Amino acid sequence: MVLDALIVGGGPAGLVAAVYLARFRRDVVVIDAKASRASLIPRSHNCPGFPQGISGGDLLQRLRDQASRYGARIIEDHVDRAERVEQGGFVAHCATQALPARTLVLATGVVDIEPELPNLRDAIRQGLIRHCPICDGYEVQGDRVAVIGRGSKGVDEARFIRHFTGALTLFSLGAAGISDDERRGLAEAGIELVESAVTEIHREERAIVGLQTADGRDHRFDTLYSSLGTLCHCALAHDLGVRCADDGSILTDRHQRTSLHGVYACGDIVHDTLSQIAVAYGHAAIAATAIHNSL
Repeated sequence: MVLDALIVGGGPAGLVAAVYLARFRRDVVVIDAKASRASLIPRSHNCPGFPQGISGGDLLQRLRDQASRYGARIIEDHVDRAERVEQGGFVAHCATQALPARTLVLATGVVDIEPELPNLRDAIRQGLIRHCPICDGYEVQGDRVAVIGRGSKGVDEARFIRHFTGALTLFSLGAAGISDDERRGLAEAGIELVESAVTEIHREERAIVGLQTADGRDHRFDTLYSSLGTLCHCALAHDLGVRCADDGSILTDRHQRTSLHGVYACGDIVHDTLSQIAVAYGHAAIAATAIHNSL
């Protein structure tokens, strides 16, 4: 059977797209590699509709249940490659099967570039290492916070977090990329700048302990924000010849259509988007409706 839509990615964007398409009475399958970074969220308090917060794992399971309830099929697998076929549509090749579909939704997401740290994923799940002050800056009010980030990106992240706490240190991993104006701005905001290389990081209970730097200093914090950027899961887009930005993110129009007819993209993989669950929901609704109308 040729599917109406094949969705690659089982994060919030892919699963919400599946909910919409299934309720449009479309034959839809989600290929879920179980690698969504949303699964690492210990508890989100800014996800609409959950005033007490919800963990990333619980949210994903609710979305899976909702999509399945309306007939979407969710297959735990990984798409190795996808190709356009002469008769129209696409074929996605997984480890054990090939799935033909009339349309393709890329919701493959991004992966955070992480600092070296023992038991990294446990530290993320415990809220010791964070990545998104838009999501959870509210939760670190008054904490001792460290930001690891290079150049202007690190400076911007630190200045954003300064709104929530005055005990803030930016570890820039070197002097490159920070202007004199940015240094003055950090000083005026009361943000300490450490340019020595971080040589060792330890984790201990509920604190980040022993950020040791090359100048021989030891530092201790309650929370560490990693602002080292992300890498896009863009291999499938490149294989298909979909137009991407320099960083690998996918370029779309306002209907989430890519440069290749029949291929749509939603969620964090989309170029110049705000990496938020609420935004992923919106992308998914737009893409699914555009697919339904096109079919």
